[in-house]
Amino acid sequence: MSDAPRRGTAGGDRVSGTRTVRTAAAPRVPPPRTAGERVVLPASYEPSDPSAPHDPSARHELRGPGPAVLRYPAGDLLVVTGLPGSGKSTLMRRCVRAPLIDSQLVREEYAARLPGRLPYALYRPLARLAHYLRLRRAVLDGGPLAVHDCGTQPWVRAWLVRAAARQGRRVHLLLLDADPAEALDGQRRRRRGVSRYAFARHQAAVARLRRRILEAGRLPAGCASAVVLDRAAARALRGIDFTAS
Repeated sequence: MSDAPRRGTAGGDRVSGTRTVRTAAAPRVPPPRTAGERVVLPASYEPSDPSAPHDPSARHELRGPGPAVLRYPAGDLLVVTGLPGSGKSTLMRRCVRAPLIDSQLVREEYAARLPGRLPYALYRPLARLAHYLRLRRAVLDGGPLAVHDCGTQPWVRAWLVRAAARQGRRVHLLLLDADPAEALDGQRRRRRGVSRYAFARHQAAVARLRRRILEAGRLPAGCASAVVLDRAAARALRGIDFTAS
């Protein structure tokens, strides 16, 4: 593991992030630079007592037009989660300035190669296997990475935390907090939906995360920081990069 992080200080619109002595590979895509951009650097916190309250500087709730950029430590991992239809894939493709792993991209790749009438349910196991193999390879390669999270598969996030820890990296969580009506509307507009049962499972998983972060004031297990943003904040966001040091 890298040396323990030093908490930064807030100043103006800038919230300090972690500082480590470790150097890491730069993102493959350079982040944009905009004069006067508002930047948030979620701080990392590792209490010696797991039951102790987490430092509030490691948690951010962003509502309405928020910062232009979220900036994470170079080499760390970001998990993006939320309800199906909330806009996770759209946000990642538009904002992330680093390699990303998105199960939806794998699904689209399979759909492009297979007959259009073939239901996704028939090739879902193959698509998921390809996604997990791609995820494992990307994590083991090192460097910054953004991962589309399926909230109903907590073992994936647990594995990411363990794998990152072995490499001296941290995992951060970003929760896109759309209400169920917004998410269902997003599914309809994209003509890509999930069953009522699956949606209910996602709702329960997201509700647990919200309660832990916003009500209990605690970070998700193994995560160094958590950002909760609504759709308005997501629309205002122009970049998610991994250049903090």
